Amino acid sequence: MTTSLIAKTFQGLEPLLAQELTELGADDIQIGRRMVTFKGDKEMLYRANFCLRTAIRVLKPIKTFKAKSADDVYAAVSAIDWSEYLTPETTFAVDSVVFSPEFHHSKFVAYKVKDAIADQFRERTGKRPNVSVSNPDIQLHIHISDYDATLALDSSGESLHRRGYRQETVAAPLNEVLAAAIIMMTGWRGETDFLDPFCGSGTLCVEAALIARGIAPGVFRKSYAFEKWPDFDRDLFERVYNDDSQERDFDHHIYGRDNDPKAVGIARRNVRAAGLSKEITIDEADFRDTPLAIPSSGDGVTDQEVATAPLIVTNPPYGERISSPDLLGLYKTIGQKLKREFSGGEAWILSYREECFDEIGLKPSLKTPLFNGSLECELRKYVLFQGRLDEHRASGGFVKTDDERRQMAEKRRFKQHRDGFKSGHRDERDDRDEHDAHRFNKFSRRDEGFKPRRSFGDRDGDDDRRGGDRRVKGGDRRGASFKGGSFKSGDRRGKGDFHAKGNDRAARQEARRRFFRGEGNEE
Repeated sequence: MTTSLIAKTFQGLEPLLAQELTELGADDIQIGRRMVTFKGDKEMLYRANFCLRTAIRVLKPIKTFKAKSADDVYAAVSAIDWSEYLTPETTFAVDSVVFSPEFHHSKFVAYKVKDAIADQFRERTGKRPNVSVSNPDIQLHIHISDYDATLALDSSGESLHRRGYRQETVAAPLNEVLAAAIIMMTGWRGETDFLDPFCGSGTLCVEAALIARGIAPGVFRKSYAFEKWPDFDRDLFERVYNDDSQERDFDHHIYGRDNDPKAVGIARRNVRAAGLSKEITIDEADFRDTPLAIPSSGDGVTDQEVATAPLIVTNPPYGERISSPDLLGLYKTIGQKLKREFSGGEAWILSYREECFDEIGLKPSLKTPLFNGSLECELRKYVLFQGRLDEHRASGGFVKTDDERRQMAEKRRFKQHRDGFKSGHRDERDDRDEHDAHRFNKFSRRDEGFKPRRSFGDRDGDDDRRGGDRRVKGGDRRGASFKGGSFKSGDRRGKGDFHAKGNDRAARQEARRRFFRGEGNEE
């Protein structure tokens, strides 16, 4: 049966998400503000969670209504027959996102939803389901914009940016969804080598490998919220999970570099946990002293070898770990090395300081506004060539395509309306994961008098400083087969499944230990 669904994302990524849904075969796709609505059956719901790289969660609306007061919220929620979704023994939690002149605190809205559900069960059965913030059986999500309210089931649970391969992080890590989106914006799908000279914890490298290999990002996940729904179809999800028809060979290589030994160690562990050691090489190297070109053998640049230009996609330091004079000097070096060593290549750089981009000293072909957490950033594309720009054009070369000219015009319009874009991003907080979203546990009715709190930016990326997906140790893929540190196709929940029904914790831990002993230590 086809139903309406909502995929949430970061602002600016909606077209990419819509394109992904089109490729999945979703129907009636409509782009909204930080979301894309679509229609699909249960299989589409499962595939959306499992396959989408640019979604942060997938919602299944239960009811839409007008909410001009707290009583409207209570009445609308009370009108739903909650026995279809819950029992007195079921635990639940409520996320709320509110952008309305009527409601000053989203926790109060979550409280009204919880109150209506609990009262209904108490009146009918004399019992009420309990709230569980950390691991609920059913996750609900209410969104109010002005007076329009949507109550939905959250089918994802943990934010989908938490792929499951990340073992550790460096400070201010790049969100996995944003990293995948940046790579998709470049149009790269594995046709050349790939280089991130400021790789940090390796997120861009891992996401690039997943894209190049056609591996679904959900292959590492332990679970989804829909697996606890009463109508969960395990056999259907097993078919979705084990469908490797989109996976392919990757004939090139991905290189990550960083001058921080700790970051290099973390990146290598994350790569190994993802089973992508054959596709990715992480090296300790200072950008200033290391050639950008990659040799044909991949073993280091020598005078005898012919160097080739990879695609460069990188997120250099913004200033958190480096002093301001050195920071500007670093960006000046980036521009000099690109111009001197990377003729004929293409580089995409994400940063947020205009003065840093100025130091690069190169004319970008494309500027795309993006938010990295709460930072208002730009992704700039640089096409490198020898000589002067007019000479390059006279010889038939180009810097901007017609589509890029159109996008640059849209970028100028973005600058004109930047304040509205930024405030909208900060006020709507529905893309944070469950650690930061407003959940109800023990509230009293005095919450109705809460004062509005200051708005703040999205935290999906910030939360990764807590250590990434804590539930994933060892990077297993629900029984995926690994050989030589590389992912192999086959039954991903078959033999060796760390999470198969009946396996206890000790057995899973021993399986992980065997996995790591077999692969060895890259460090």
